[in-house]
Amino acid sequence: MAVSLALIIILGLSADYLFRKLKLPGLVGMLIVGILCGPYVFGLMQPEMMDVSGDFRKIALIVILLRAGFELHKDTLNRVGKAALTMACIPAVFEIVGVVLVAPPLLHISYLEAAILG
Repeated sequence: MAVSLALIIILGLSADYLFRKLKLPGLVGMLIVGILCGPYVFGLMQPEMMDVSGDFRKIALIVILLRAGFELHKDTLNRVGKAALTMACIPAVFEIVGVVLVAPPLLHISYLEAAILG
């Protein structure tokens, strides 16, 4: 299991380096390596790793979100801040409204509970 994990980490970091040299986000390279090394393409992961893959997925999500956050720059956020905030909030508002309207008749709950759910 340690060999499989080491191989995936080395391949992921190599893909990160290669994609950065190609002026592409390194995360994309890491995601591609993760998909290719998984059980559905090349099957480089040993079956024992599949037992703990849920924990690895949580750790990977944390790493991905942290890396994406670290790649943000203050001047870029200042330049596109209002548009980015709008693009982030509008889908959330539509989702909340949709849940509040659909959940009460479907799940037989109150609108307040649907708002909390949404």
